[in-house]
Amino acid sequence: MTISHKTYLGNPHLRDDLKRVICGAFFAVISTCMVGTRPVAAEEQGQTKGAAVLTVATVKPSLQDWPQTIPASGWLKPWHEAVIESETSGLRITEVLADVGSIVKKGDPLVRLNQEAVLADLRKEEAAVATKEADLAKAKVDADRARTIGGSGALSDQKRVEYLTTEQTAKADLDSERATLESQQIKLEQTTITAVDDGIITSRSASLGAVVSTGTELFRLIRQQRVEWQAEVSAQYLPQVEIGLPAEVTEPGGKAFQGKVRLIAPTVSSDTGRSIVYVELPKEPQPRVGLYVSGNIDIGTKRALTVPETSLVFRDGINYVFAIDQVRRVHRIRVDVGRRRENRVEITAGLAGDEMLVRSGGAFLSEGALVNVEGAAK
Repeated sequence: MTISHKTYLGNPHLRDDLKRVICGAFFAVISTCMVGTRPVAAEEQGQTKGAAVLTVATVKPSLQDWPQTIPASGWLKPWHEAVIESETSGLRITEVLADVGSIVKKGDPLVRLNQEAVLADLRKEEAAVATKEADLAKAKVDADRARTIGGSGALSDQKRVEYLTTEQTAKADLDSERATLESQQIKLEQTTITAVDDGIITSRSASLGAVVSTGTELFRLIRQQRVEWQAEVSAQYLPQVEIGLPAEVTEPGGKAFQGKVRLIAPTVSSDTGRSIVYVELPKEPQPRVGLYVSGNIDIGTKRALTVPETSLVFRDGINYVFAIDQVRRVHRIRVDVGRRRENRVEITAGLAGDEMLVRSGGAFLSEGALVNVEGAAK
């Protein structure tokens, strides 16, 4: 049925019915829209609140007794270094009996020099001594006769004094020749250059056929094979350092040596504010002299609050850990770190010690993120 415009305007009942139809359709559309959108929004909100971003393992900080150490760096040097030089001059090297790395004992021959000229001079001095001994024997006979005759008048006083003086002169000449002979014997001994102490040869300058002069350096050796670490320690730590404390030195290759403090220098450098602590190292294995190494001096033990290294997150130059609350939300905590040992790190500030921390994977988390905890269901 068709309703004309005029009929609609003239009939108030039809006009009211149409209004009701239009309003009902309008509210039906609005209700449908609201019914369709509200469940979607609630579902999205539930996903935001309940979806975990990561499944993590947890760990609590633990208190451990850790060695308290003083860091230091310094050179590996010989305890004492001996320089072996020639004591004679003008002789040629005929034998070289040691090389770098040779372990020698005190008195072991290292170099032999040509002995021919020295032996010839020695034989000449031996003959001179024999001559002076004969002169002394003749002068002694004359002097004994002069003393026997005495004042009998058989000899003049002048002659008697002459005999006695000749005897004394012959004794002095013999002593002089014997001293010269002894000097030649020493020179002969110096043709064999020996080690002045037990040790290991570190350098060799001796060459076969070279003519040496007095003071020519031939070898250097580390006395008794003793190497020490000359550690530079800051002055603030010196009151805690004592003779006999253990120390550990690590070479660049990672090889570690155990030692103990032998001596503490009595002065502090005005340039660096550091003092030298001498640490004696073992003979075996032999550390390499000349290396600049780092290490620690052990001054006792101290309680340390520690966490695994994997629980640390380093961002913008600051160390953080993530703690998990009761509703499985994580919270970032800034911490200060100290010593490191066996994959654990000392926490010097930031934690109370009873927090539940994320063991690893903190780099993937942010403040307030929801996580699943391994083993929580069990």
